[in-house]
Order: sequence, then structure tokens, then C-alpha cells
Amino acid sequence: MRRALSPVPIAVICVLVALVALLAYGLVQNQPDRAVDEALAHGEREQAPELVLPRLDGSGDASLADYRGKVVVLNFWASWCKPCKDESPLLERWHQRMADRGGLVVGVDMLDLTGRAQSFIDEFGLTYPMLKDKDGKGLEKFGVAQYPETFVIDRQGRIAAVRRGPVDEQFMRKAVEPLLERS
Repeated sequence: MRRALSPVPIAVICVLVALVALLAYGLVQNQPDRAVDEALAHGEREQAPELVLPRLDGSGDASLADYRGKVVVLNFWASWCKPCKDESPLLERWHQRMADRGGLVVGVDMLDLTGRAQSFIDEFGLTYPMLKDKDGKGLEKFGVAQYPETFVIDRQGRIAAVRRGPVDEQFMRKAVEPLLERS
């Protein structure tokens, strides 16, 4: 005689399947947008997203469009991020190096306390423009998933390179230097 399965084990199995499906959906939906990386891998440059954020010093807003015609090294960072601390002197050197060649570094402090961010800037003597992304708008638009992340934007406002993690001298020479040579 065959015994029918009781409703309890069937319900438990259904709940487990539903939970696994929900987890998989959540993982897929929470992945950062990597369309820029894919375009660059195919030799294409996508237009940088519109980005308007307040200046960290409170002196109004700034837009990426304000820097059109310049090579922009857009660096997303946070004061508590160790790799951000490590790369800051290099970014400052490159900002100084690019100033008379039509380029600059622009920092975007992410989801951080303004006082801590200002202390970070003072500690490393950073002179490049700093923006404040207090609600994560820039993070979402650029698909930032970790700190630091850096986007190199050409004079036409297109993303020419991305570094997901700290930049180094080799990356800057390869991704930024050629853009500065072209007027």
C-alpha cells in the first residue's frame, strides 16, 4: 500500500524553493551596473552619466558638465577607506601634473560624514575639487560597488577607462596620459 506524502513536508519544500528563488533574484538585482566595463572591453566609450552634486565645502553644486572639454579623473572615495588613503597622494600629484594640460581630478566623497571627509582632505593636502554624494546618487549612476573606484572621462564627456579599486602610476600613465596628449 502506497502512503501519500503529508502536507507538511510538501509545504516545507515549497517554502525552501521560494526562499532560494528570492535569494537568487535579490543577488541578480543588486549587482552594480557594469555596462561601462562591457563597452570599454569592446573598444567603445559611453557618455558619462549626468552628475550634479553639492561641493563638499558647501559652496554650491557642481556638475560633470562643468568640466566638459577637460580630461577628468573622477574618483569615488570615503574617509574610512584604507586603499583610498593609499592612493590619495598619487591622485594629488596627477592633479598637479594635469592642471596645465587640460585635466583634473575630481573627488566624490561617498556616504561619509563631512567632518571626517574634510579631515581626510586636510591630512593628505588634497587640492582638487571635492563633491559630496550623501545619498548615493553618484554611486548608482556609475555602478560603484566598492571604494575606491575611478572613472577617466575624456574631453567629450565619454568614459575612457575604469579602475575598480585603487589607481596606481601604471594605470594613470596608460589611461590618462594619452588623453592629455590629444588637444
